[in-house]
Amino acid sequence: MAGIYIHIPFCKQACYYCNFHFSTSRGRQSEMVSALLAELLLQKDYLAGAPVSSIYFGGGTPSLLQLTEIESLLAQCRLLFPVNADAEITLEANPDDLTPEKLQALHTAGINRLSIGVQSFHEADLRWMNRAHNAGQALQCIREAQAAGFHNITIDLIYGGPTLSDEGWAMNLEQVKALNIPHLSSYALTVEPGTALDHFITQHKVQAVDPDKAARHFEMLMQWAAANGYEHYEISNFARPGWHSRHNSSYWQGQPYLGIGPSAHSFNGHSRQWNVANNALYLQALEKQALPFEKETLTPTIRLNEYLMTSLRTSQGASLAFISATFGQDKAERLRQAVEPYVASGKMHPVMDWMVLTNAGKLFADGIASDLFF
Repeated sequence: MAGIYIHIPFCKQACYYCNFHFSTSRGRQSEMVSALLAELLLQKDYLAGAPVSSIYFGGGTPSLLQLTEIESLLAQCRLLFPVNADAEITLEANPDDLTPEKLQALHTAGINRLSIGVQSFHEADLRWMNRAHNAGQALQCIREAQAAGFHNITIDLIYGGPTLSDEGWAMNLEQVKALNIPHLSSYALTVEPGTALDHFITQHKVQAVDPDKAARHFEMLMQWAAANGYEHYEISNFARPGWHSRHNSSYWQGQPYLGIGPSAHSFNGHSRQWNVANNALYLQALEKQALPFEKETLTPTIRLNEYLMTSLRTSQGASLAFISATFGQDKAERLRQAVEPYVASGKMHPVMDWMVLTNAGKLFADGIASDLFF
């Protein structure tokens, strides 16, 4: 199975914490869609005929696209790739873009999963993040999406921010339960270099992020998920049984995917490539029927390290049998010994054939993975 990711590099306004590639200038939106269609054609052989089980519109803010633009991109995908009839087709959306009419049109066009960027149900948090929507719109759009026939809905929530108390975080989580949302992606507020938030903190204009609060909120999140029937299937992702994200799961399982659009990444199992993160340069290249990407061929060591990084983030963990068969028995034996201190400290479950982090270990997932790198 394979996936297709389509990056829509436009937003209404810049959220202070965001470091994804986007532009608030939408004057060339129609040109961008034409370029995306052209890149799909140029990349039609990248997945080598593998069935496509998911299509994901990410960004940026894909809900800014016109319905006809979404329909044309989906039609191109189905024309050029063997897209499964039951493929998961996700659109990232902001609450302020979703009207009942647009929701119904998206549903009719074939979008069957919505990823809604709520971030918080509290007005103070949304203002602090510089989000374009308000708390009322966050609630309203979810109810209207459900009324339009969307059952497969995920929302994003951010924790650990200076305006979010423990009580406020607990209320956000209870709102997820009350709205009967089957999937939740939740991330700690992080300060990425070059963002507005980084600048504000450096200039002492806003309060710095408290890592202790972020850790506390993450622990509250894990406890809430376990108590309410949500499977913690990846560090930042929680779902009721049967509602795991097919698209994101393919990333963590090392399945091939094609990334379309400026800054988008692609992976075919042997190499990784990424498009230029510049709208003007991307458009110029596609006008000449050229692909504006850089490429890295993955050595066995890089592939093993990437497997450790992604698999240890999942509830399944990393398979020593797979590592032995794919990378060598010596690598598996070295890892079996290397994880013993983490087992002893309670950060990893006792190892049989799988290396799996405990809840305590999930707080240090990336650090543990990097410590195990070859």
